[in-house]
Amino acid sequence: MRKLFEYNWQVRDDWFAWCQDVPEEELLKKRTGGIGGILHTLFHIADVEFSWLSGLQGKPDFTEPFEAHASLEKVMALSARFHEEVRPFVLAWSPEMEEKELSEPTPQGKPEIFKYGEIMRHVIAHEIHHMGQLSVWSREVGKVPVTANLIRRGLY
Repeated sequence: MRKLFEYNWQVRDDWFAWCQDVPEEELLKKRTGGIGGILHTLFHIADVEFSWLSGLQGKPDFTEPFEAHASLEKVMALSARFHEEVRPFVLAWSPEMEEKELSEPTPQGKPEIFKYGEIMRHVIAHEIHHMGQLSVWSREVGKVPVTANLIRRGLY
């Protein structure tokens, strides 16, 4: 599990580097599909990872809106801050944690139970899903997307 988080963190950093040469209006432009645009999606990825992993640790959720972080520098800083907070939890992951349970209220207020392992895998898949969207949008900007290859990243 740890290796897939490390993969996602590497790819996210690659996307931040990719964004350096893209005009801000393109990063903020509302696009078809997904959460909004390129920068909003990168914010969303970091927010979702942080929120779920904070919940697993009994820590408060992040509730600030994208608009408070609507620049590449701010989203990168927020992602870096979140990374430092969640990384120790990911690195400490053990098989015993798989079956632990988190109770989350549904929109109707009823409790819903999730296994920690399920949440961890959801967070991994969530980021990979959005990386695919970023790849499609990169072509709209006229740039080659970041590689999604797992191999040649020095993880194994």
